[in-house]
Amino acid sequence: MSSSFKLSCVLFDLDGTLVDTAPDLIACLNKALLQHGFNEVTEIKLKPLISFGAETMIKSSVEESVNQQTRNRILDTMLDCYQHNIAQYSQFFSGINETLNTIELLNLKWGIVTNKRERFTQPLVKALNLTDRATCIISGDTTPNSKPHPEPLFTACSLANVKPEECVYIGDAPHDIVAGKNANMKTLAAVYGYLKADDTPDTWGADALIESPEQLTSWITATCH
Repeated sequence: MSSSFKLSCVLFDLDGTLVDTAPDLIACLNKALLQHGFNEVTEIKLKPLISFGAETMIKSSVEESVNQQTRNRILDTMLDCYQHNIAQYSQFFSGINETLNTIELLNLKWGIVTNKRERFTQPLVKALNLTDRATCIISGDTTPNSKPHPEPLFTACSLANVKPEECVYIGDAPHDIVAGKNANMKTLAAVYGYLKADDTPDTWGADALIESPEQLTSWITATCH
């Protein structure tokens, strides 16, 4: 860590980093699969795909021969279910609430930059009582480009009135780290998140691998002292 680094703002990916949304997403996908005549899929298979979106989750859940029209119907059913069950089971990863409290006690700003669409991000953040705590909330359709493009992170900085080089971005997928690096931010890989079995986060180029929210809290505290 460079001694000249000044931390002003902590930016989080949402699914798999700040919030464990897997239970709601998987429940809604399985409901949609059953409704359209397909078998349910296990959490073990689906959880690593959450960072890549609902369409990727569906693609892995049905046979390759299933046509796009059918996949689209499954997607519509899943997303309608999810919109109405946004936070039935979703909750902070253990230790994240303490991380946010520490950030605020240190008088740092924090925000959310996710590829999740605003129609899902906003109600989820509201359900978790984060709307007024976060300095900025950037969704996948807030800006013309989504991650790995750096534009969402630059927009977050603009709203938070901070410089990108004074920010750290933490996420659980390669495109999160690419986006942060392209925005000239420090980057942390949340390896406690939704990683695939063949992921190699040590090759992503992050400044550190974070194995738990408690370790994240320690990193932030050490960086500020």
